[in-house]
Amino acid sequence: MKKILLALALAASILLCGCSSEAEKALLRKVEPHDLVKFGLIPELIGRLPVITVLDDLDEDALVRVLKEPRNSLVKQYKELLNMDNVELNFTDEALHAIARKTIERKTGARGLRSVMESILLPIMYEVPNDATIIRVTVDEDTVESGEAHLEYGAVRKRYKNQTSLS
Repeated sequence: MKKILLALALAASILLCGCSSEAEKALLRKVEPHDLVKFGLIPELIGRLPVITVLDDLDEDALVRVLKEPRNSLVKQYKELLNMDNVELNFTDEALHAIARKTIERKTGARGLRSVMESILLPIMYEVPNDATIIRVTVDEDTVESGEAHLEYGAVRKRYKNQTSLS
């Protein structure tokens, strides 16, 4: 009973002062199964929920870690895609932070990272196979904002990494 009164008091203070972010999080962390029943969910459904938890939004640093650290991270995937054409792809730390900021602005979380990366790298991925002199692509903060990557040109490269002659 005390928890319910505390939660109601906290909810009332949220409504009166309008400070919803931290106060809402504190209130949501105290939710228990019987609170969900009082909210209107049926007990049969609540009995199937073994754990009730609250998820916080990822901040910029966490999103950058999602971009770089997993075994199959987006950065590693795109580097490997361009490596198939013998092109080196480099991301600056500022670029990764800019990508994370764009994702936060769109409020899409970690799942939105792919769409931001795709919008930046799609033109580059079409340009690289058509120009055999591109040897390195660098994505920096300006690239994320404007869409123009820094391309480094060199000697004509083999079209594909493991290309064998057909003769």
